[in-house]
Amino acid sequence: MVLRLFLLLSVSCLAVHPPALAVDPANPEPAVKARATTGPASVIINRLPIHLGNPGAPEWDRFAADPARPGRLDQPFRATPNTAEATLFLRQDDVKLDWIVELNGRRLGKLFLMEADLIQAITVPAGVLREGDNVLSIIPPSGADDDIILREILLDPRPPTEAINEAILEVTVEDRDHQRLPARITLVDTQGTLAPIAAAPDQTLAVRPGVVYTGDGHARIGVRAGRHIVHASRGFEYGAASQTVDLRRGESRRIVLQIAREVPTPGLVSCDTHIHTLTHSGHGDATLDERMLTLAGEGIELAIATEHNFHADYRVAARRTGVKEWFTTVIGNEVTTAAGHFNIFPADPDAAVPDPRLTVWPELMRSMRSVPGVRVIVVNHPRSVHSGFIPFGPENFDPVTGANKRGGEFSFDALEVLNSGAQQTDYMLVIRDWFALLNRGRHVVAVGASDSHDVSRFIVGQARTYIQARGADPAHIDIGDACSNLLGGRALVSMGLLTQITVEGRFHVGDLATNLPSQVHVRVQVLGPSWVTADRVELFENGVRIREAGIDSVHGSTAGLKKEIEWIIPRLARDSYLVAIATGPAVTAPFWAMTRPYQPASTHWEGRAIGLTNPVWLDGDGDGR
Repeated sequence: MVLRLFLLLSVSCLAVHPPALAVDPANPEPAVKARATTGPASVIINRLPIHLGNPGAPEWDRFAADPARPGRLDQPFRATPNTAEATLFLRQDDVKLDWIVELNGRRLGKLFLMEADLIQAITVPAGVLREGDNVLSIIPPSGADDDIILREILLDPRPPTEAINEAILEVTVEDRDHQRLPARITLVDTQGTLAPIAAAPDQTLAVRPGVVYTGDGHARIGVRAGRHIVHASRGFEYGAASQTVDLRRGESRRIVLQIAREVPTPGLVSCDTHIHTLTHSGHGDATLDERMLTLAGEGIELAIATEHNFHADYRVAARRTGVKEWFTTVIGNEVTTAAGHFNIFPADPDAAVPDPRLTVWPELMRSMRSVPGVRVIVVNHPRSVHSGFIPFGPENFDPVTGANKRGGEFSFDALEVLNSGAQQTDYMLVIRDWFALLNRGRHVVAVGASDSHDVSRFIVGQARTYIQARGADPAHIDIGDACSNLLGGRALVSMGLLTQITVEGRFHVGDLATNLPSQVHVRVQVLGPSWVTADRVELFENGVRIREAGIDSVHGSTAGLKKEIEWIIPRLARDSYLVAIATGPAVTAPFWAMTRPYQPASTHWEGRAIGLTNPVWLDGDGDGR
């Protein structure tokens, strides 16, 4: 019922969000049909770019040279009445807030919430068009600034089931052994714009403009005729494959795309500690079943359910969607209060949730620790504003000493230093906060997470945490062992890169390095897939950068190991810790594009791919602790 309601209210209606999980046993053949004949003439409503926003206050510096048109867009055009459904195709870019779409004063829906360049399909009900003059209106959100770009707008007199399904594309994603893999399939046109997609209801898919997640490595989709570029990917550890296809009206084409693992992660499991669904959290657009497909399609092996003030169990949905063999789910909760958001896990599903009305942190911590089974408390997005509160804002946190200005010592276990759904303008901001906590003597573990509520807008697992864990079966990860290793700091934070560090050839993250010589040998490795570039690696001691090196473009773009560097550093006479951080340009490929901060501190942003370690602790004074 939730999925059906969501589809009816969706901005793209059935053209973009089909009820992809329904199967009709009496009619096993896909319902997608291609139009074999040339369709009736369409109406071009707009051709040239239109910049809407707040004049004089550009959201991003890229808009500074192109002043926005203020207020709403009312675009006149001429048409004839429609006695049946028609389809409105809008090419949009950089949409962050809710923009209403109306035709002749009747609301059709909203622009699709996504900052990418995409073509959205909106259903025009019968009887909305008038003879002669008509007006298409794009109405901005009230009380908030959002610069958007509109480009081609086309009115197709056919319903979405015909306008999108001009050709059929059948895509299979497999590994080099010809075994199908859960994957993300991304479809763009020759301009790199995410293209409209339709899928038959007899397939278990998650479908959005230009994006299909498949749990079994196969999808049969309807697309518009023309040239398309199809990408297959499976998150950070895999390479990507691409193929260009030219499709004519009425044509059906099958393609196979092979992807291979490029980033070795032996002894590690990929974990997203911050995951949501529309079903349980009430916002975003990923239903519970769709979330299972995205987890499998992005290669997450340990999935922490963190719905708002709710102990969610994803196991039934993982079985229902046929992807339970690809990951282990953990029952957790994002304890959402007016004084910050905290992820707790694992949790007893039948236990009472912590009281979200509490605002005094010591009381909150006791409430969260009292939930049966809970071992880990994470402070989420500590520099973001929610309910007018910033956990690490200047009134609450001293970024130099790491002190809690609200009184008492912090007692949480982990800090979300990277959140791909809530990036910071300065990517080092929260990392420096973390250094301050470490320097204060708080052994807080750094984690990365996606905070994804969506299928495609914010990619689940884009920021993630690699945790040391026993066993190689992703469906049977020892949750207790993984939690112990996370609490012990045996974890790496990744958003496009993976950085590993070894001291004296035998000490790794989370270890206490003892019996050290006066000159300490440090080895750092930077890994990543071929579609991510690394250009710099840095070594920090007690939060201070002591070594750095560039990575040339050839090695920085290779698959797997991008850089291995060895440094010799003097052993300090006092205890210290080492952290290695590798960075590179933000990923812009349409199958894994990184999004800009949604609460920016500046109109300028330079995104970075990032991989950082947790500390290796150095026993500098030789007392064994």
